[in-house]
Amino acid sequence: MNVSSLRGKLLISMVLGIVVFAGLLAYGDFSRVVRDVRNFRWELLPLILLVTFGNYALRFLKWEYYLKQIGVAGLSKVDSFLIYFSGLGMTVTPGKAGEWLKSHLLKDVAGTSVTKSTPILLAERLTDALGLLIIAAAGVVAFGRDTWPVVVVFAVGGVAVVAVSRNRRASYALLRMLARVPLVRRLEQHFEEFYESTYVLMKPRGVVLMTGLSVVSWFFEVAAFYLTLVGVGVSGGFDTLFKAAFILPIATLAAALLFTPGGLGVAEVGIASLTQTLIIDPARKFVDPKATASLATIIIRISTLWFGVVLGLLMFAVLTRRLARRGVRIDDTDEPEPALAGSDPAA
Repeated sequence: MNVSSLRGKLLISMVLGIVVFAGLLAYGDFSRVVRDVRNFRWELLPLILLVTFGNYALRFLKWEYYLKQIGVAGLSKVDSFLIYFSGLGMTVTPGKAGEWLKSHLLKDVAGTSVTKSTPILLAERLTDALGLLIIAAAGVVAFGRDTWPVVVVFAVGGVAVVAVSRNRRASYALLRMLARVPLVRRLEQHFEEFYESTYVLMKPRGVVLMTGLSVVSWFFEVAAFYLTLVGVGVSGGFDTLFKAAFILPIATLAAALLFTPGGLGVAEVGIASLTQTLIIDPARKFVDPKATASLATIIIRISTLWFGVVLGLLMFAVLTRRLARRGVRIDDTDEPEPALAGSDPAA
């Protein structure tokens, strides 16, 4: 993996993020958003960041579980922690290129082949999506039966992925079809190792356990959104919590389906529009729905996506220095990444 090219892609995404935030400020009316910034309960921000970190920490436990499942040995917990969090720093790279950083770092540090560890990314994405889906199902309670088709679509998709991955005949037939595609053909020799790791990680028991962990971890992020809403002046309570538990997962899943880097643009539009429509009461005095929804969206995206990016970049810097002291050099080649891991709904 060419680390230099990742830096360029990361810069592009940062510029895109600035453009998205500028759009939100324009949509909410800059002067009114600034007014709401002054009224925001900033004492809640440390707690918002703390519960967001709780999400990252629980997802790290899932990473550790998957490493054990594919037989990674000789990797210290500190190195594993730094590798996992380094991946967060690249979640906003175009085409999710940065997501492969974890597999490449794992190869450099523990000698585990990229092909063998890549299915971890697939398993993480799948169980994250299922966990978000379960949380979003609370929206059916809050908003009625009109939202059930969304739940069904994602549920069927998740079950289909597990079913195919556990069927060797169907999986190898699919891989042979993919091998006919010129851009994928060069990876054909790695398909068997890729599939065998996938087969292990998609054991029903593991999927159920890790989906359960995802429900808990992503609920931390829902809690961060709930606290953000309270901070901008929305009344607290179970109704707001239920709605937050619907809005954030649905916007995140929608962004994942459209393959935007870190969900940029799609997630912000989803969160702002749903917050304005479903949560903010325009009848309240001195409340401007557009401005309040825009500010809530900016704060939650900074506190989740961009907080993770900054934290990840710091961990990557620590890891590279740690490895340099041991004489381990991060591979900076353009080795091709497998194209089968999917998008990140956790953006």
